[in-house]
Amino acid sequence: MLLNKSIKQLAELLQAKKISSVDLVLESLSRIEKLNPQINSFIKVKEKKELLKIAERLDQSRNKDSSVLHGIPFSLKDAYITRDLQTTAASKILHGFTPKFNATVYQKLIDANSILIGKNNMDAWGHGASNENSDYGAVKNPWDLSRVAGGSSGGSAASIASHMVSFAIGEDTGGSIRNPASFCNISGLKVTYGRVSRYGAIAYASSLDTIGPMAKSVEDLSFILEAIAGKDQLDASSSQQKVDQYSKFLGQDIKNKIIGLPEEFLATSIDPEIKMAIEKAAQELEKLGAKIIPISIPTAKKAISIYYLIAASETSSNLARYDSVRYGQGRSLFSDENCRRIILGTYALSAGYADKLYKNAQKARTLLIQEYEAAFKKCDVLLAPVAPILPTKLGELINNPLQNMLADLYTVTINIVGVPSLAIPAGFSKNKLPIGLQLIGKKFHEGELLQLGYAYQQVTTWHQQPASILKHAK
Repeated sequence: MLLNKSIKQLAELLQAKKISSVDLVLESLSRIEKLNPQINSFIKVKEKKELLKIAERLDQSRNKDSSVLHGIPFSLKDAYITRDLQTTAASKILHGFTPKFNATVYQKLIDANSILIGKNNMDAWGHGASNENSDYGAVKNPWDLSRVAGGSSGGSAASIASHMVSFAIGEDTGGSIRNPASFCNISGLKVTYGRVSRYGAIAYASSLDTIGPMAKSVEDLSFILEAIAGKDQLDASSSQQKVDQYSKFLGQDIKNKIIGLPEEFLATSIDPEIKMAIEKAAQELEKLGAKIIPISIPTAKKAISIYYLIAASETSSNLARYDSVRYGQGRSLFSDENCRRIILGTYALSAGYADKLYKNAQKARTLLIQEYEAAFKKCDVLLAPVAPILPTKLGELINNPLQNMLADLYTVTINIVGVPSLAIPAGFSKNKLPIGLQLIGKKFHEGELLQLGYAYQQVTTWHQQPASILKHAK
């Protein structure tokens, strides 16, 4: 097995010519053939002949100055535009749609000479926390096939957890990278708004959408972020903030780092096993020299209401272009969940209600931003659970719209504020289901989050545990 190794390990083996990118592609395709029928993490896989041709070319062009990602196989959430390769956002409305240009994040990975294996399944248009709201079928969790993989980037998380690819690119509007990362026991980074270009990403909610990496470890995330971050002239919302060499933060001492534990995130509604895992993680970080202090963010209790009014309003506008005339084969193909969010957003923006609903939500958003700023004057980062629940059985969330929304209780607040958040494995429940924690930082302090997350992963082995499906796939 090769794809269970880190990006750095694979790069070193490739440089030493002990393995080839052809080997990696063949292993990736073999795993997909064997495991994807059970997991359903891919919507589209590129042709074997094409992939081997790319791998052979990259093996020949590799030199001492090659990127660490040179010849490494990855996948993309199907929310990203890819030239000459079908892009659907997991909706039959876009079935057969073949774009004529590339999303910036994909182009940057091509420039780094990574190899795109295929496009991952997702909740259609990003609407969901379980990856069951897909016109291409639900994604199943590699740890327990009777349970969800999380959403909306569930296909990406599942493809990494099952070692089909080395890494993936997800999209996080309200937890869509962190939620499935937690459910599938991988690492995922929601970046500062504007840190990575959104050009070519199919929009859910434009003021909340962020593009970020998903991988087996924090170390892997650092290399991917170095490749995809930065200003993009094609995206006016992308930041001119200097891109750090994120891998240089790894291994730095975290002694005297002050970590805030928000009391609102450890409320009585949280699963007790998750609460216990977060408390144990805090103890581990204390042993490494960090200081844990209590923090309060009162408006976090209203985050779900704030988020869904803003997100639904923006998605009702963004999806208006899919009018069944230019797309949709002459009829509406939106799912019930899509329609629910479009109708909610249209209502929130309608005459007589916009001031009461949408504008008040924006005022509350400002209040939440101020509370986070006040918290970060007392601490360097925040520690919190990713989700209040363990991975649910298939059918439980998709058939309960309110619970589906509440699954993002602890993640949506970060998108509202626009700060970065790192989700990493933090343990398992008694019935061996993954539990994740998130480290939340100040704007453009991704390096600090990676520093802390890496330190935690050096003294824990949660992220190294193989998914249940792999134990039966040898």
